[in-house]
Amino acid sequence: MAKTVLHKAETRGDANHGWLQSKHSFSFASYYNPERMHFGVLRVLNDDTVAAGMGFGTHPHDNMEIISIPLEGELEHKDSMGNVTVIREGDIQIMSAGTGVQHSEYNKSKEHQVKFLQIWIFPNQKNVQPRYDQITLQKEDRKNKLQQIVSPNANDEGVWIHQNAWFHVADFEKGTNIEYKLKASGNGIYIFNLKGDILINEQALQTRDGYGIWDTDAITMSAETDAELLIMEVPMGN
Repeated sequence: MAKTVLHKAETRGDANHGWLQSKHSFSFASYYNPERMHFGVLRVLNDDTVAAGMGFGTHPHDNMEIISIPLEGELEHKDSMGNVTVIREGDIQIMSAGTGVQHSEYNKSKEHQVKFLQIWIFPNQKNVQPRYDQITLQKEDRKNKLQQIVSPNANDEGVWIHQNAWFHVADFEKGTNIEYKLKASGNGIYIFNLKGDILINEQALQTRDGYGIWDTDAITMSAETDAELLIMEVPMGN
């Protein structure tokens, strides 16, 4: 029998720093909920909005796979590996912090806010060489189907990370029905519904709801309206 956990959008942690508005699906910074520490190796899922010209100053990370998915606007990235880049909607950014890296993230625009998802995954290897990568995806490749954006394999579609995890994004028209078969035993799946109404198995999700399922081999997704979603398959243990 599959096990599930439902995180309604309005139950997320809420941090408003003025220049930064962040919704936390899992415990982060000043938001602590012992029932919501992580989902398997998925440690952080932050839904961030950064004001024009503002951002995160230089700060350190280690032994974490950090994935950024811009939803609106342009985010400028600088790190101690020498990367200076801009990511925007349609891009996927990965940083393997490994033995340690420092970076900053700023809204490149002085006029418009930037929105992005910040996701942290526990790696399956400690103290790896830090690395950075970003790619630009074709949005039409997710129309009524699943577009892979993260995997464990350098030769697969999307970016790769040090973990047996697969991420997909989808842009469904109303009435679309798709089955997702999990790729590895011992994995679970966490769906973050970006927009619209969708049924995952028999569970209804609205905009920004999160839903975790494990001890299952497959799930079904049925779009009740036009919908956009992020599907994260992750190991349930380190």
